[in-house]
Amino acid sequence: MSKVFRATATQSLSVSFTVGLYGTAFGAASIAAGFSILQTCLLSLLTFSGASQFAIVGVMGAGGSAISGIATASLLGIRNGLYGLRMAPLLKVRGVKRVIAAQVTIDESTGVAIGQEDLGIDAMKQGFWLTGFGVYIFWNFFTLLGALGAQAMGNPSAWGLDAAVPAAFLGLVWPRLTGKYERTLAASAVILAIVLSPIISAGLPIIATALLAVAFGWKVRS
Repeated sequence: MSKVFRATATQSLSVSFTVGLYGTAFGAASIAAGFSILQTCLLSLLTFSGASQFAIVGVMGAGGSAISGIATASLLGIRNGLYGLRMAPLLKVRGVKRVIAAQVTIDESTGVAIGQEDLGIDAMKQGFWLTGFGVYIFWNFFTLLGALGAQAMGNPSAWGLDAAVPAAFLGLVWPRLTGKYERTLAASAVILAIVLSPIISAGLPIIATALLAVAFGWKVRS
């Protein structure tokens, strides 16, 4: 095993386990929102996009429709398609392998791959595949553990697990609020969501904040 491969593997394992552990929160939040263990596990196995999964259970758990939940999750998942455009020329996969690559194209696999750029193309590919599969395995394993643990508690809401969804989103967003622009956008989105929540159906305020983000981005570019 080369020194380069060991370094990439170590980084991939560290990222995979840390992110995968977060699946426990999703498993618990999904059960608290009224989903079954099977539904919870299928969301992780098939959707495999943390933010999108939290969006689905958050919207539907709050009484929103399936369409609202799917629309919100889809908006959050657009970035994965952009990652795919970045990774496709590097991976150069075809057929079934292309489908598998698409499934594990997430923030972490893309980030680790790009982080190995100085080590060469082979290290970038190794970083992508090791991290993608690593996160997939750990995320699904801890999702199951979280779901089983929440169900064993009886009424998850009584333990405050219904707060797991907003807490998870806060954990995802907080590290990215590094500049004045990001903080202004976040504050504006919070205010808009609070104002709209008593007026329109659950899920729609989140979609509205996504449109707000587009408006902010358009203004910055113009």
